[in-house]
Amino acid sequence: MVTSDSIVEDIVREYPEMVGSLARFGLVCISCGEQVWGTLGELAERKRIGNLNNIIQQINKKITNKNKIE
Repeated sequence: MVTSDSIVEDIVREYPEMVGSLARFGLVCISCGEQVWGTLGELAERKRIGNLNNIIQQINKKITNKNKIE
């Protein structure tokens, strides 16, 4: 599961299907052409995104639903 302490590079490696979702939330990441090192929380802070908990819930829901299908 993804948390605000999750390393962005790890998220991209473990859940590559979430790259598009992150970008739609304004959390552009490594695969999207912007180099980002650090945690999802740090990225959200740099991007001035205040609803990170809601975003994390939505991303984890997508991951959980994907795992149920597999």
